[in-house]
Amino acid sequence: MDTGNPSGAGRKLPAMKRKAVPLSREQWYVAEPLSHGATMPLQISPSVEEVDLPACVGRDKETVEALLRKHGALLFRGFRVGSAHEFERLIASTSGEWAEYREAATPRTQVSGPIHTSTEYPADQTIFLHNENSHCDSWPLKIFFFCVTPPERGGETPIADCRRVYQRIDPRIRDRFAARKVMYVRNFGAGLGFSWQTVFKTTEEAEVERYCRAAGIETEWREGGRLRIRYVREAVARHPRTGETVWFNHGTFFNKSNIEPGIREALLAEFSEDELPYNTYYGEGAEIEDSVLDELREAYRQETVAFPWAKSDVLMLDNMLVAHGRAPFAGPRKILVGMNEPYGITQTQHPVQR
Repeated sequence: MDTGNPSGAGRKLPAMKRKAVPLSREQWYVAEPLSHGATMPLQISPSVEEVDLPACVGRDKETVEALLRKHGALLFRGFRVGSAHEFERLIASTSGEWAEYREAATPRTQVSGPIHTSTEYPADQTIFLHNENSHCDSWPLKIFFFCVTPPERGGETPIADCRRVYQRIDPRIRDRFAARKVMYVRNFGAGLGFSWQTVFKTTEEAEVERYCRAAGIETEWREGGRLRIRYVREAVARHPRTGETVWFNHGTFFNKSNIEPGIREALLAEFSEDELPYNTYYGEGAEIEDSVLDELREAYRQETVAFPWAKSDVLMLDNMLVAHGRAPFAGPRKILVGMNEPYGITQTQHPVQR
């Protein structure tokens, strides 16, 4: 999903006079900071003409992977990526194992195979920073964005380093969430959000029950075929390859306080809080304090950077190291998304040491 931060586009990266650094022996592309003093995204540009980007990235996969782990975000700019098919080839060149969207929460359209549009929210809305599927029991380690049509104004995909977000949060709050975790509550039916049939891709209640049991999700079937689910997930994670501690959850993104005020008031005028499409709590079900949520939003805001999209840009993110978002925009905007390397809580994860 492609989203934004509380203040819109985040801080803009200033222009700088760049000093190119060769990335490989063949020097078919160069790596350089997008802006002075910025650690991400690292810009990758062609140093020769007619570069077949998917083939070259596949050939230098280990080098690209090392840069991604260090910087968290790579921006491929200036290459001739001209179609969804070529975008799919590029993603496949980094890993042959595709990741699917799990437990959908936002609208998007399938373009071709594993390639989808970014979240199709109204252009005037900000989408808060998050790590894709961090509320699920499985998530992609990599997520890619491809700019087909840049907007006339705005529409950035802000990003934030989740290692630095974690460090910015008061240690007492970090420890509280590490100990108590995050509870997610979602409601399906009553004309709000997606139906459970859409989210779980079945019309059979028994299939939903099987999926939820396997994923550690509690189900509550309600009158009129409505469904409420509850589940608890970690708030803090350790990256399986770098060993770094990251702030990794949907606790702020799904909280009712993050809904646009006018929409939130309208919803609460008709529904009780426990009937909202989604909300978050501490793991045992207690309310998360407004002051805590404000501090979490501020930590994301302080670490957010944004840059204008250019046609054919490809942004490659480590989905555990970097959160992403979307700023409001004007004019047509088309960004495609693909994900790979599924990973989850059923695989080896070591507890975070505090």
